[in-house]
Amino acid sequence: MTRRMDLKVDYAFKLLFGTQENEPILRAMLNALLKLPKDDRIASLTILNSELLREYETDKQSVLDIYARTEKDEYINIEIQLADKYDMKKRTLYYWSRIYSSQLKKGSISYGEMKKTITINILDFDLLQETDRYHSTFRLYEDEEKFLLTDVLEVHFVEMPKLLRLWEQQAVNLEENEKERWLLILEADDREDIRRELEAIAMKDPVMKKAFDQWEDLSRDEKTWIEYETRKKAIHDELSAAREAEIRQQRAREEGLAEGRTEGERQKATEVAKNLLAMDMTVEVVAKATGLSLEEIEKLKKQLH
Repeated sequence: MTRRMDLKVDYAFKLLFGTQENEPILRAMLNALLKLPKDDRIASLTILNSELLREYETDKQSVLDIYARTEKDEYINIEIQLADKYDMKKRTLYYWSRIYSSQLKKGSISYGEMKKTITINILDFDLLQETDRYHSTFRLYEDEEKFLLTDVLEVHFVEMPKLLRLWEQQAVNLEENEKERWLLILEADDREDIRRELEAIAMKDPVMKKAFDQWEDLSRDEKTWIEYETRKKAIHDELSAAREAEIRQQRAREEGLAEGRTEGERQKATEVAKNLLAMDMTVEVVAKATGLSLEEIEKLKKQLH
């Protein structure tokens, strides 16, 4: 079997979807993901951050997203996240605000001329506990009557584990669902069942065929593969460090609680011992009843007299 890059690794994702050469692939994915009607689909995209030559070895913290502008001057940012390392909800609003406000710096435009900004977060983890749906879209609506304040804000969360659970339940039809085809290609590197169905569809879909061909070519290139593996290792190291830090914090919390419980239990035993001593119980009986040592009981007895 031909080795293929994991497209959920941001470096590989950007190689396939984030270059102007592969603009038709990104456009097909976005039209499916945004569920745009046929008469209002994205006709063309300009990739705004197509530079790929970066020193991944020394830039492990880099966030490699895709930033594009449509022919209507609408802005789209796509981000891949393998783990919930940060506050994802607030973080996506921060990215949205940066992109939206940057329009004012591009020329002498007014607020009324500012265009829609869309952020899409493709997540390899469950984020929204409120829903089992794998794709959730958020906009600005009035609380009671639900009318739209403005269409300039649009935020998407795509939770891949939820989609995979639907696939395992055989609740996904790739022949009929264009969006799920483009999302599940991200899982097809090591899922032969998914890849087989997608390859069959690609025989009838020229853009999907182009995506598979480009994906295979990139995976065969040794220099590209080395850079991919370097980035993949950096991500793995970063996630491992984050998990270890979380484990250490959890242990510290547990140890702190244990120490708190121990101290609290000691104070309670001391109060019981004082009460028993006040009732003229012997030191031996009080020690046995409270678990405190004879020496500790003797000290308490002296304090009471």
